[in-house]
Amino acid sequence: MNGKIVRTITFGTCALVILSFGAARQPRAQAQDAKTPYPSMAALDQYLITDRNTEIALARTAAPPSISRDAQVVVLGPHGYETAAQGKNGFVCIVERAWMSPFDSPEFWNPKNRSPICYNPPAARSVLPLTFMRTQLILAGKSKDEVKESIKAAIEKKELPDLEPGGMSYMMSKDAYLTDKGGHNMAHLMFYTPLGTVWGANVVDSSNDLSETFPGSPLLLAPSYKGNPEPINMFLMPTGVWSDGTPNQM
Repeated sequence: MNGKIVRTITFGTCALVILSFGAARQPRAQAQDAKTPYPSMAALDQYLITDRNTEIALARTAAPPSISRDAQVVVLGPHGYETAAQGKNGFVCIVERAWMSPFDSPEFWNPKNRSPICYNPPAARSVLPLTFMRTQLILAGKSKDEVKESIKAAIEKKELPDLEPGGMSYMMSKDAYLTDKGGHNMAHLMFYTPLGTVWGANVVDSSNDLSETFPGSPLLLAPSYKGNPEPINMFLMPTGVWSDGTPNQM
């Protein structure tokens, strides 16, 4: 593995140092499983978007233009996430990859995943660093278990910021690709709360099915985070409209 490259990404008054690595690593060999279509990480270039301007534009589709046009944009390069466009409203837009799924998701390594998200300022400061840390560890060749343990240790040591009140994000891109399942996308908002928060939501399990928690509720509790290991609940609220204003028929 080649030498480390240190990059600093700044969000207003918050700077995050990304330790990234100079070589695209080879996929890890794992046993094939009929229920796991992506048993290991693909070659890194399958997760990258060759044209930076294309990734910037895709990231901005996560939120209405009134928000995204003045947001900072970060893109994934071969050495980690880096700033591609400066912002002036405190929002940060990014195209996340499948490794931000729950750790038990069968699509955790799906190289087709493209998840445009725009974080508001509190979430950019306190939730987005989780994305950067996971990505840093993935590019360093860590296994899922090693990633989880590293994040858990960082939380215990206060090396990651505490969740700020009011953190939320926009995920309203009609151009997103979230899963291989049919009807793979839905325009929605996401709200981040401490564990134990009760909002009267349905619960989405790892296969994206709904359980009978609060039937009929339009609010969903996503499987991401939920203390595994990040001490966060993430609630989803469908918007019924894409970021460009056109209807999203659910």
